[in-house]
Amino acid sequence: MKNNQVIIFDTTLRDGEQSAGASMSVDDKVAIAEMLDSMKVDIIEAGFPFASNGDFEAVKKIAEISKNAVVCGLSRAQFSDIDIAAKALIPAKRSRIHTFISTSDLHMKYKLKMDKETVIEAIKKSISRARKYTDDVEWSPEDASRTNLDFLFKTIEIAIDSGATTINIPDTVGYSIPSEFGELINKIKKNVINIDKAVISVHCHNDLGLAVSNSLSAISSGARQIECTINGIGERAGNAALEEIVMCLRTRKDLLPFKTNIDATKITKISSLVSKTTGFSVQPNKAIVGKNAFAHESGIHQDGMLKHSNTYEIMTPESIGLSSSELVLGKHSGRHAFKVKLNELGYELNDKDLDNIFKKFKDLADKKKKIFEEDLYALIDDQANLDNDVIKLIEVDVQCGNTQKAHASISLMIDEKKVISKSRGQGPIDAIFKSIKKIVPNKSQLILYQVNAITKGVDAQAEVSVRLEESGITALGQGKDIDTMVASAKSYINALNKLINKRKKRFPQSDWSKINESVDKHAI
Repeated sequence: MKNNQVIIFDTTLRDGEQSAGASMSVDDKVAIAEMLDSMKVDIIEAGFPFASNGDFEAVKKIAEISKNAVVCGLSRAQFSDIDIAAKALIPAKRSRIHTFISTSDLHMKYKLKMDKETVIEAIKKSISRARKYTDDVEWSPEDASRTNLDFLFKTIEIAIDSGATTINIPDTVGYSIPSEFGELINKIKKNVINIDKAVISVHCHNDLGLAVSNSLSAISSGARQIECTINGIGERAGNAALEEIVMCLRTRKDLLPFKTNIDATKITKISSLVSKTTGFSVQPNKAIVGKNAFAHESGIHQDGMLKHSNTYEIMTPESIGLSSSELVLGKHSGRHAFKVKLNELGYELNDKDLDNIFKKFKDLADKKKKIFEEDLYALIDDQANLDNDVIKLIEVDVQCGNTQKAHASISLMIDEKKVISKSRGQGPIDAIFKSIKKIVPNKSQLILYQVNAITKGVDAQAEVSVRLEESGITALGQGKDIDTMVASAKSYINALNKLINKRKKRFPQSDWSKINESVDKHAI
């Protein structure tokens, strides 16, 4: 092995499954193992064969199907565990037995109820037993980061003399900080006389959020195997995340001149698989694999990304298996990104129309968490309607409930005059329509009222369709808004505008004057 090569030891199927509620079936584990193998993980810790029949079967099947990776089984420092692990690993092309025992004073006293001499004897016997089955034996001093240093050095030396080829240093409870953990690896290298005969591995937990940092510090100090999991799942707060370790090493070669065999383009796919299998959603802001990891909403960031992706991305989305970055339209988006998105949708707008729609977009973004393409279509359609409208909606205020009759207040703009009307109704929609009718007198009959959700999410935009009929003239109006009441007002007004235009062609100007008279009465 080259000195700059870092071995990736994946324990998603063992320590990852120890996440509360993350139990996996045999088939689940095999599916994940196949993908781990295809992405060139060096070692797959397939499970703890002694723990259950299911774990035994999973390790056995993974041993059968693994094409490239070493398949590892975990065991306590007990012959029964080791024998069962060895049996499960028989089909493997390459196998490893990973055995462990606690070495901290705290664990020896309260967990093991064993003295130091007894622990040392268990180390010797367990490793010797494992070597009968394979020449690839890994040993871990559990709770190493809280173990007395002199005793830790002694146990490691004995483990290597007994036949261990990999020495794993676990930060079992995530207690260490990076400078401290890196120095621990340095001290092991300086004080364990035979350490050159084994690979130093580390297994860091995330109780203080430092698992990845501690792992990287260990690499810099000489560790050459990292034990990690997909999405960082694992006991309590989890383990060092495989994807973060791998992409850190790829991205910061200036400070971390190391490499792995991992095919990083499969990271996104396996992250999704593990998430679906365990039922553990990946937090949106999770590094590398969170849905926001390559999403940009800030107008400043979007503008920079459109000019050069490296302005706000230190790695490409393609490098982890994504097709592209995402410019998310929201309340922080700028005019540049908005225009680009409209162009992608096939709209080429002049500056005036773009400014008008952009303002409406910002107003909508204040109400919605995320803007979808359907929202943009709706905005453009509304703007096209407004350009020819005589009546324009300014504001709708509705009050209703099971203890009061609904009433609505409507503000409209007609011939550059703002008018307000209030009415009560049998329901909020009835109250809205009556308020509008006070300002715009008409004898039309409502023959259709229909509501559809046209965008995604709980804050989806509603599309309301209204058909009015007056003296044989019909007009279909539509309105869209995140608020169904507002969409209803828009649709009714849209239908009235169409009805007025048809009426003006068929009837004398006096009909339109009635509206102007009404405006004068209500104008403010």
